[in-house]
Amino acid sequence: MPEAQAARTIHISSAVVTAFPEHCDAVVRQIKALPGTEVHRVENGKIVIVMEAESTGEMGSRLTGIALMDGVLSANFVFEQIIALDDTGAGS
Repeated sequence: MPEAQAARTIHISSAVVTAFPEHCDAVVRQIKALPGTEVHRVENGKIVIVMEAESTGEMGSRLTGIALMDGVLSANFVFEQIIALDDTGAGS
């Protein structure tokens, strides 16, 4: 009997990155260059981002990379949603 195939999922998460104001533009450029990552708002050194990935681990690794960028003070998850995909890749 074949093994059951694990359900495919997509993880969508928002996060807030806090950067020194004088480094904010450079941090935003670096974040925008990351795959599956969008910048939605920048104000007073706070950067709101949304990320997509195939796993929580991938998401955590990306946020850790952001936290280690020059000029970043903190990077924290705000929300995560996990969506199961059907065989066609569409959300169910």
